[in-house]
Amino acid sequence: MASRRGSLALVVLCSVLVLAPHGAAKKPRLVPAMFVFGDSLVDVGNNNHLAQCNLSCKANYAPYGIDLPCRSPTGRFSNGYNMADQLAQLLGFAKSPPPFLSLSNASVYQRMSTGGINFASGGSGLLPETGFNTCGEVIPMSEQVGNFTSLVRRRSGSGRDRTAADLISKSLIFISVGSNDLFEYADNFTQANVSDPSRNDTEFLQRLIASYTGYVKDLYAAGATKFSVLSPSLVGCCPFQRAVAKKFNGSEQQSGCLGLANNLSRQLHPMIASMLQDLSLELPGMNYSLGDAIEMAEFVFKRPRTRDYNFTTLDLPCCALGEFGEGMCNTWVTLCQNRSSYFFWDRFHPTDAASAITANELFNDTGHFVSPINVQQLVAPGPRP
Repeated sequence: MASRRGSLALVVLCSVLVLAPHGAAKKPRLVPAMFVFGDSLVDVGNNNHLAQCNLSCKANYAPYGIDLPCRSPTGRFSNGYNMADQLAQLLGFAKSPPPFLSLSNASVYQRMSTGGINFASGGSGLLPETGFNTCGEVIPMSEQVGNFTSLVRRRSGSGRDRTAADLISKSLIFISVGSNDLFEYADNFTQANVSDPSRNDTEFLQRLIASYTGYVKDLYAAGATKFSVLSPSLVGCCPFQRAVAKKFNGSEQQSGCLGLANNLSRQLHPMIASMLQDLSLELPGMNYSLGDAIEMAEFVFKRPRTRDYNFTTLDLPCCALGEFGEGMCNTWVTLCQNRSSYFFWDRFHPTDAASAITANELFNDTGHFVSPINVQQLVAPGPRP
């Protein structure tokens, strides 16, 4: 019996440690809560609870989480903390808010006011159909936003409780989504049919923006006013897309990356910027901070070694089968020895070292990669700069 009690205590200890930053000193929270929406870059375990979700779209097995305390997989698509955790820590939290699907009906409302909730789902996208063919089951952005607005509506008692509205207006909305929409669209056009007359990049991107606009408006209608948004990065440079790029010639391959996918990313970012600027003028009190993940990635690719980081491998995954990670990251894979020197953890996702750079830039950047203000300025009390 003593042995069983000891084992239980270790499990409880690990569950606490895995969500606490290494050596982090407690500091004041800059916002009462943080609400996270998006895909696998910020999912902290929602997909663990989806019965029909394929194993390839889950991260609840080793060696995921190998650099977390207790070396425990949690559903984060990383060797350690992901971007949602790292931004949350900069805001004064110990971790990302917990995944929505892990919360009971009794605890979900408490979590809204004591740190927030993470609604993100690996494989999901801006379009309602994105991710289902690949993953079997995901939580699309439409449902993520719907879950949030339903909670706010029920908690506020149809508008009678102003406490809920005040909480949401002071909290941070963090959104990182769109990469999977670009992946799936690009994958539809191989070397054989890249000139398919049905291909209309502008129409596709406009559809993404129309969906994005609707989600931001819905979140604002629920009381949200502070939005931190990260645009998709150079999705064509992840290891899996580099493997696809080998099948292309000319303009479809750019320095080993899949040009078709990267061109979509480059077109989408200014469209997101324009959307947010227009909405900030249309919606009273709405403020935003937009991170340009493309510029951040290009900076690191051109300068892989600085006083803050030292990447020796920018194109290959630390954990995956095949040269560029054509196979999954699993227990049969021999991991790279120095994970902090790799930009990519698996065939799609960054290491915790790489995602930490993005989180820090979102929070601290002074105009190089984030506009019109950074997250620290966004959440500061008083008028915006």
